[in-house]
Amino acid sequence: MNFKFFYIKYYPLLVISLLPLTGCEDDLTKSLEVMATAYNSTPAQTDTDSPNQAAWGDYLEPGMKAIAVSRDLIPLGLGYKTEVEIEGIPGTFIVLDKMHRRKKKTIDIYMGLDLKAAKEWGRKKVTIKWKVNRNSTSSN
Repeated sequence: MNFKFFYIKYYPLLVISLLPLTGCEDDLTKSLEVMATAYNSTPAQTDTDSPNQAAWGDYLEPGMKAIAVSRDLIPLGLGYKTEVEIEGIPGTFIVLDKMHRRKKKTIDIYMGLDLKAAKEWGRKKVTIKWKVNRNSTSSN
């Protein structure tokens, strides 16, 4: 077979077949309106003897931008260590905790030991945004 013929005939197919590997985004941004509450590292607000320990085993410290998610949100791509943007709050939060099974479509924003800030936040509907991998089948 003549190399020039092969190159002219098959090179465009090779380039097209490689396009998904170059420059295409694998992540999809999702958004959802949820109820947002706030919580603190106090024994009264947690269900363990170690109020700084989150459900996945991480230890939370005041100043961390962490959230807990209701378990119905995990299959939507809001699993462990997912980065989340919360409408009206600057910065990126990390999913490090899970809420009780009775909670639905809710996030809980970690506010360290600042009880006043948590009470002032109260309960608000907010829109959250996060990225999920289009190819991912894991639900954490």
